Amino acid sequence: MAIDKSLKRSGRLLRARNVLTREERIEQMKFNDRWDDERSPFGLPKTRVIRSVIGKKKKKKSAEDDEAGSTPAKK
Repeated sequence: MAIDKSLKRSGRLLRARNVLTREERIEQMKFNDRWDDERSPFGLPKTRVIRSVIGKKKKKKSAEDDEAGSTPAKK
């Protein structure tokens, strides 16, 4: 099986991913106090991946949009 091009270099894996490895899921469960050391590492429950949004920009309304939206069109 071929390696995906996003995984070939070490720095490319820094983006947000939907699927976590088993080790990452166990670390996340330990952080949330849901992990018991006697538990089997197989058949783990799903863990939610929370994505952080950095620098979300608000839409700016232009003057043309404000004028068109405030007055109804006349026939």
